[in-house]
Amino acid sequence: MFGLLRNIAWTNAGAIDIEELPTRRLKARLAGRTLSVDCVDKFPKMTDYVVPTGIRIGDTARVRLGAYLGEGTTVMHEGFVNFNAGTEGPGMIEGRISAGVMVGKGSDLGGGCSTMGTLSGGGNIIIKVGEGCLIGANAGIGIPLGDRCTVEAGLYITAGSKVTLLDDQGQEVNTVAARELAGQDDLLLRRNLQTRRIECLTNKSAIALNEALHAHNGACLTVAYAEAGL
Repeated sequence: MFGLLRNIAWTNAGAIDIEELPTRRLKARLAGRTLSVDCVDKFPKMTDYVVPTGIRIGDTARVRLGAYLGEGTTVMHEGFVNFNAGTEGPGMIEGRISAGVMVGKGSDLGGGCSTMGTLSGGGNIIIKVGEGCLIGANAGIGIPLGDRCTVEAGLYITAGSKVTLLDDQGQEVNTVAARELAGQDDLLLRRNLQTRRIECLTNKSAIALNEALHAHNGACLTVAYAEAGL
C-alpha cells in the first residue's frame, strides 16, 4: 500500500495536494495569512491527529502517523518512530524504530541507534526488540532480539555478521552467522577491541546459553556462561 500513496503537503491548513500548494500559498498571503508546510510526505506527524495517553515526545515531528506508542514510552528529541512501528511501553527511545519494528516493554534504544525495517533491507525477517533490551548508542540490529539482550554501543549486527560464541572462560565455542541467534533471549553482543571480532556471551540475568546457540557443536551439554559486562 505504501507505493500507492501520494506525497502530500501537510500544512497548518490541512492536507494539500502538491500541485495546489503554490496557488493556496498565494491566496493565503493575499488574505494576510501564513500557510506553513510542516512536511511533504505520505504520512503527517502523528500528534496532529492522535496523542496517546501517558507518553512523552521531545520532537513531535519525529513520530509519523501510523506509529503506536504504548503507555510509558518516552521518545527523546533524536528518537524516531516510523509508521507501522512502535513500542509496547514503557520504554526510552533515543534511536530509530523503522517501519515494521516493534519494541518490547522496558527496552532502551540509545542515541543514534537504528533498527533495520521492512523497507530498508530486512527482507522477510521481521525485526523486533524484546523486553528489557538495551541497544547502545550508534549501534544497530538487522536481526530480531529476544528478551534481555544487550548490543554494545557502536556495534551494528546484520543477519550475515559472523559472531563468535564464548564459554565461561572466554574461549571460543563456535562461530555462527548472526541470523542463527535471531529471537534468542539473554544475549550480550560486543566487539572485541583487540581482535575486532563480534562476540556473544549471555547477559547478566542469564544462567545458561540457549540450546539453539550451541546446537552447531553437535553436543547436548549446556554451555554455562559467567556474568559479563561491557
